[in-house]
Amino acid sequence: MRRVFLFTCLASAAALQGCADPRNRVVKIDAQRASVDASLPGFDPQTVYALAPGDRVRVITFGQDSLSNSFAVDSSGQIAMPLIGLVAAKGRSTAQLAREIEQKLRNGFVREPRVSVEVEAYRPFFVLGEVATSGQYPYVNGMTVETAVAIAGGFTPRARKDRAQLTHTEDGGALVADVPITQPVRPGDTIFIHERFF
Repeated sequence: MRRVFLFTCLASAAALQGCADPRNRVVKIDAQRASVDASLPGFDPQTVYALAPGDRVRVITFGQDSLSNSFAVDSSGQIAMPLIGLVAAKGRSTAQLAREIEQKLRNGFVREPRVSVEVEAYRPFFVLGEVATSGQYPYVNGMTVETAVAIAGGFTPRARKDRAQLTHTEDGGALVADVPITQPVRPGDTIFIHERFF
């Protein structure tokens, strides 16, 4: 009887594992190697950053003040500029976006356009679970899970305070990791603070 029960449990577990979305992978990161784990690296604004909806960029077109302004990346991943209309920004670096804007301006609008693009505001991050005020917050450079929780009003009395679940979405898939509270947070990440069991 015990063997039948054990076999049924194992078969059920295997079936449930097969139903998991292959785009979501869970990575366990311990505190000793969190800073060097390549599967969930820290965010460095100096590295190549891929734009996404929720970001705001500052476009400077040299010698063309009317074409220089701040633009939000909309939900379709585009920015709307004067003269040239919609420009795809999602997944592009600021340098790639600048080149695309130059190309569009060169097609009958500006003879030799020179464009610079910089991120003015990163997309927000989210904090859920056992924090004082769950919600969406503006991203701040150099954030960790611990500082994100502080921005959300701190832990509740029932919160687990040493680890969190962090979800990072990239290229249509989600990377979900159990991380220490010292883990760096990137724009658009979702942090979930679990309830402790004792």
